[in-house]
Amino acid sequence: MRLFSAWWASGILGATVPGNRPGQSTLGASLDTESDGYLRSIQTRLKEAEVIPTVIDDFVPSLVLHVDWPDHQHASLGNILDPEKLQEQPDIRLYSTSHHAADADKTYVVTITDPDAPSRDDPKWSEFCHFIATGLPSPRLVIEKSLHKDQGHILSTGLTDLVSYKPPGPPPKTGKHRYVILVFAAVNGTTDGLDLTKPSDRKHWGYKHSGHGVRDWAVENKLVPVAANFIFAQNDKHCRQRGLA
Repeated sequence: MRLFSAWWASGILGATVPGNRPGQSTLGASLDTESDGYLRSIQTRLKEAEVIPTVIDDFVPSLVLHVDWPDHQHASLGNILDPEKLQEQPDIRLYSTSHHAADADKTYVVTITDPDAPSRDDPKWSEFCHFIATGLPSPRLVIEKSLHKDQGHILSTGLTDLVSYKPPGPPPKTGKHRYVILVFAAVNGTTDGLDLTKPSDRKHWGYKHSGHGVRDWAVENKLVPVAANFIFAQNDKHCRQRGLA
């Protein structure tokens, strides 16, 4: 699995600033305003799905997170995916909406958690840890120039798993589960490798009580969230057998 981060260049990089001449650089106040609006729309979606505050405390993402599984399966802030198509570890891409948010020297940590185990109505096993991995401490920065924009990519050659990827596997008749992907950075912004604690168990992230999980683990390891995405997945086998799906 690879971790990518890049200056996010879709949509807002084509925005125009009032008073600018045609062809003039638009990476100014308009870009900052529109990118901030986009990041706040992610925050709003997390609140609507109750990822905030159930899984993580309120925050405005500073980076944009793309998560892609094989066969064109990707996370899109609450889309529904078939868990049978999520068996392979996904690729992670982390994008920045400004020149300042992405730091090539930071160490980023990726996690996946299920707050709806065994069901959203009865989350007595929550949270359930599905994945923890950390990137390299010093990915390299590559700048690509085109006619209309500069687009930079911070590339990391790989991730080191702390807890191996466990595919989503919602039990039958438990409804839709939220699978929340969060990216963290060290509170102190260190560029050194992180000495992270490994949860003693996937269930409750080792904290022994329902409702505990990635938030507790992040606080314990002095991490702050910088990006988030999530999907819904449901076991539909019983519905298919009954002709309901």
